[in-house]
Amino acid sequence: MDPSFEAALKNAVRTIPDYPKPGIMFRDITTLLGDAGAFRRAVDALVHPYVGGKVDKIAGIEARGFILGGAVAHQLSAGFVPIRKKGKLPHRTVSVAYALEYGTDEIEMHADALVAGEKVVLVDDLVATGGTAEAAVKLLRGLGAEIVAACFIIDLPELGGAERLRAMDVEVRTLISYEGH
Repeated sequence: MDPSFEAALKNAVRTIPDYPKPGIMFRDITTLLGDAGAFRRAVDALVHPYVGGKVDKIAGIEARGFILGGAVAHQLSAGFVPIRKKGKLPHRTVSVAYALEYGTDEIEMHADALVAGEKVVLVDDLVATGGTAEAAVKLLRGLGAEIVAACFIIDLPELGGAERLRAMDVEVRTLISYEGH
C-alpha cells in the first residue's frame, strides 16, 4: 500500500492514551470520519477490491462498522446487514455468544437478513483480538453466507485478531496497523 496513503490515514486517527484503562492506546476513528478527504479515501480503499465483482451484502458490526459498512454498501450497490449487540433488533434473530476478557457477550442479526449462498463482506473499524469478528463470521456462516472478506481500517497485529480470522479461512484486509495495544 502507498506509504503516503497510510500516513494520511494514521494522521486522521486520534490516539487516546490510557483509555478505557491504563496501558491501552485507544485508536479513535471519529476524527477520520470527520475528515471528509480521509473518510472518502478509507471507504474507497475498502471498496476498491470488490468493484465489478459480485458482493450481495455488506455486514457491519455495531457501531462504527455501521458507518463504514453503510458507505461501502452504497458504493457497491449491495445490501447492508447490521450485526448488533443482543436485544437491539426488533424481529426474529439468530445470535452467537463469544468470550470477552472477563465473561461473555452475544451479537445477533435478523434471521432473514440474507439468503444462503449470498456473498458477504464483513466491515468494522478495527480488528484487535478478533473475538467479535470471529463471532460475526460464525453468525453469517450459520445462515449460509459466503464470506468474501473481513475488512478493517485498523489492525492491531500483536493481538492476533486478523490471524484468528485467517485461521477460519477468511481473507482479511486492513488499511493501517499499529504496534501495541
